[in-house]
Amino acid sequence: MRWSVRLVGSGALAAIAAVVVTAGPTAPSDQARRGAVRSPIAGNGTMYVSTYKGVIAVVDEATEKVTSEIPVGIGIPISLTLSHDRTRLYVRDATYEKVESFDRKTGQSLGSFTLSEGSTKTRIWSLQPDPHNKYLILVIKKYTLHTDRWEIGPPTMVQYDLEAKKIARTIPWPKGEEREGAGVIFSPDGTLMYLFAQDLLIYDTSTFTEVDRWEVSRPLEPGAGSVGFGGLDPFSDEPGFYTGLLSMQDPVQNRRIMGIGRIDLLNKKIQFHPVGPARGLGFAVAPDRKRGYGLLQTIEEYEFWTFDLETYRVIARTPFRGRPRMSLRVSSNSNVIYIQRAGNTIDLYDAASLKLLRTITLDGDMTGFILVPPG
Repeated sequence: MRWSVRLVGSGALAAIAAVVVTAGPTAPSDQARRGAVRSPIAGNGTMYVSTYKGVIAVVDEATEKVTSEIPVGIGIPISLTLSHDRTRLYVRDATYEKVESFDRKTGQSLGSFTLSEGSTKTRIWSLQPDPHNKYLILVIKKYTLHTDRWEIGPPTMVQYDLEAKKIARTIPWPKGEEREGAGVIFSPDGTLMYLFAQDLLIYDTSTFTEVDRWEVSRPLEPGAGSVGFGGLDPFSDEPGFYTGLLSMQDPVQNRRIMGIGRIDLLNKKIQFHPVGPARGLGFAVAPDRKRGYGLLQTIEEYEFWTFDLETYRVIARTPFRGRPRMSLRVSSNSNVIYIQRAGNTIDLYDAASLKLLRTITLDGDMTGFILVPPG
């Protein structure tokens, strides 16, 4: 099967020396923060925010108010995973030993499970549900207490059957090479599983055997390097497509180059548009897919980066007053950027001016955040 990768833009990769943009406004002052205004409206979606209070706060995006709280029975929820059909929430607890699932709309618990037994604690380090909510792909590791020591087992990738409530099979690591985590996504119909390794490996989900691979470790074109995938946001594009910031090694200049990439899983194609030297940016795509926003956070600086996804270029870098441990998400109508993660506040920034608008304050520090669009 033929795989297609297209590098879009100038072929002279060595000419990319820097990202040059017009300087944005300076970081907002304390007075500006206190004088924040309410417009624009953020959208009509729903936020699900897990907290150390032991609940999932349900926040109406339009009113920015907590409308209900979903009690979590397994303890403090530490991460949230949304099902592909957006009907379920999967929650792991702070010990990473338990998983509980919920009906997203009613908040009703659908049950929980743990793989720990006796003196052996089994920690679940990653979780991905299949599109039909029949099973989960887990990466687990066992920790067994002996009289004089802990014995730590190898990381293992397994298929957990949600109906039978047991591990259905162990999925071998590629080339037998163990790894601490696994980046896994599914085709929209659930017949294929994609495992991110040095190359993109493709499994038939009826047998979990490798049926194909995308050799993304090969150079894009003569004189270029391979493309590296970061986290792929399922809300970034239509089903089967992912848009995000990718990176490529420039073998001539011995540096990483970042670019806007659009991945077509079904047709095995990727378009890569170089924009400049790689930086460690968080990235989110606006639902209208006209803009993308990057979040730079270092000890010395905090910046918003604005990307034009139609011309594939950086159009602004805007300093702002940040805080430790931030994540960003764009509102459901593309008008507002949410800054959240650590603490009990969600800051709302105008996506056009990148000025602080207002802040949502919760009554518990956050451990997870999901924004579900309306519909």
